[in-house]
Amino acid sequence: MWLRVSTFLYLNDFDAGVQHVWGIEIFTKSEVEAVNGTSVKLTCTFSSTEPVSLQTASVIWDFRSITILYYQEVPYPIEEGLFNGHVQWSGDIKRKDASITLNNVRPAFNGTYFCQVTNPPDVHANIGETVLRVVDKVTLSEISLLGAIVGGSCVVILVFLGVFVAVRMYKKRNKENDIEMRVEEYRNKQPTVW
Repeated sequence: MWLRVSTFLYLNDFDAGVQHVWGIEIFTKSEVEAVNGTSVKLTCTFSSTEPVSLQTASVIWDFRSITILYYQEVPYPIEEGLFNGHVQWSGDIKRKDASITLNNVRPAFNGTYFCQVTNPPDVHANIGETVLRVVDKVTLSEISLLGAIVGGSCVVILVFLGVFVAVRMYKKRNKENDIEMRVEEYRNKQPTVW
């Protein structure tokens, strides 16, 4: 689900009789899920009423009141703490993309990320929000264990089914043999008439 956040500032120029509209719209996914240890892109795009310039546009990404990346002409990712070495600029200001990628995510990265964009004189905008959920991946050994349990259960069921069918066939064959033997005994006991 994408969130659209926008704020517009209307300024009246009473002398010229002109009304200016300044504002930025920010678009983010409301929630993103990533597997522990993988990379995930936090998308943030925007629209601006002003032409976008590398020299004037800036981006701030925050997590729990900590700026994890600042961008103006070049990215400045955080170089200390929890996110050191994990934040990478993935955006393209000319294409109105302010996205980042988090590499080797951990459960400690769970939470809400905030994307703020300014493009002077467009500086008035609400902040885009994305909630990241880091989930544990299933390891190969867990998959193997699950496969062994399911496979073993199937083998046990098939063995019981085979034994059940074999016992029924054995009983049926013995019953048929018993009937044939009784018929033969009956014939042998009857006097022969010639």
